[in-house]
Amino acid sequence: MDNSFTIFLDAYLDAWRNSSLVDLKELISQTYEAREITGGNIVDFGYVESLNGWEQGFNFAKENNAQWNIRVVSILPLRKDETMAILSATMVIQGESLKTANLFFQTFKKYNQGDWKLVRSYIETGISLNGVFFNN
Repeated sequence: MDNSFTIFLDAYLDAWRNSSLVDLKELISQTYEAREITGGNIVDFGYVESLNGWEQGFNFAKENNAQWNIRVVSILPLRKDETMAILSATMVIQGESLKTANLFFQTFKKYNQGDWKLVRSYIETGISLNGVFFNN
């Protein structure tokens, strides 16, 4: 695996865990496209809507003094310049983990300058933490 991707993914996860919209914003492509499934409903969105969603999530985390529990489920090279990271994310509030997580299939692209950016996501929300990927 490309060492630059590992370094990038660490920075991406640090920005997420620190609820830093300023840092995360720099790691998402302005051509970003995503699909989220919530309660069976499908929502497609892009860069601006994504930043609004991250801002709401980060504000919730800060207001509730919550910590992000993010796990790397798998990393899959897709193409020479694209890698997918499958991540699970939930929150721990007042020492208690939420009973559900979101599962993210995130595709990152390496550009000519060697910079990685998040370009696509498929997100399943409200997944039970008793599932195969999430056993503690």
